[in-house]
Amino acid sequence: MTSSAEHTPERPDGAAAPDASAAPARRGRVRARRAAVMAVPATLAAAGLAVLTAQGALGVQFAISGMPFTVTATELNGTGFAQFGGLDEMAEGSPNAGDTGGQVLVVTSVIKNATLSKLCQSVDLGGTNLVIRAGEGAQKVSASDLTTDSTELTGDAAFNNIEIGNDASTLNKAGPKGRGPKGVFSQQSDTVHIANLRQTNYATTAGVFKLPGLKLGFSGSGC
Repeated sequence: MTSSAEHTPERPDGAAAPDASAAPARRGRVRARRAAVMAVPATLAAAGLAVLTAQGALGVQFAISGMPFTVTATELNGTGFAQFGGLDEMAEGSPNAGDTGGQVLVVTSVIKNATLSKLCQSVDLGGTNLVIRAGEGAQKVSASDLTTDSTELTGDAAFNNIEIGNDASTLNKAGPKGRGPKGVFSQQSDTVHIANLRQTNYATTAGVFKLPGLKLGFSGSGC
């Protein structure tokens, strides 16, 4: 009588041969776990930066509002630069979540020490914009441990001693705050210069943020 069960082939030594279908599945799960975050492309275009893929990394340690804001500056100069991908989280039940699930894919940029000329920051409140301006005179805006979580960044950029493809957990040019999760693609450089900077941000943090000539008010147009 023939059994209806499938016959498992045996190797010459008598042991059952491994299931070939299991290996691709295991490899797929490993790739999914290890590819938790992919950050900026290996080549930086002056037109801007783009995140490839990101999952499970937080760029900031607070719940974001989910309202994007624009930052512009005629010039940014920084020493100690790092960049990697991340995923920012809104507060549970945020009305700004939409169909995002309360998560925003971002590029996290960290600069140990930065100066900015003619800084403008604006957020659209629906019919009006809250606008902040600073550093429009002789004194520039300055910041230490400046961190921005962006979905778009454009400008004319130049980097000194750039390293591309680092594991984000090993970054050392921007200090402890300039390190990302292990296994994450990243880059760093000794210095960064960006002319005509424009960013769409969801979060900004800094150890110290000095805003000479600060002006805050409402306007019909943003930055």
